[in-house]
Amino acid sequence: MSPLKKKKLKVIRNKLDKLDDSLIKLIKKRSRLVDNVLKLKESKNQIVDKTRIKKILNNIKKKSIKNNIDTKVTKKIWANMIYAYIDYEKRNFNKK
Repeated sequence: MSPLKKKKLKVIRNKLDKLDDSLIKLIKKRSRLVDNVLKLKESKNQIVDKTRIKKILNNIKKKSIKNNIDTKVTKKIWANMIYAYIDYEKRNFNKK
């Protein structure tokens, strides 16, 4: 790789790092909201709502198309995030 390309790559990676910092802050906000939702759930079987998951993924697909973003990428990101939070809720559910 040429020195010029290395320099451009470094600039782009720095921008990605800053964007990652912003995403971390958003994930923290989302986690707080998930904690609030979890407090409202009375049983573990309320954690997974397949209808809501399907609706979320369909909305993400529509928004991705509208914004010219690869729908496979956004579906994978959101599906992984949803299932990560399902796991989080199951691990943190304190009610019987």
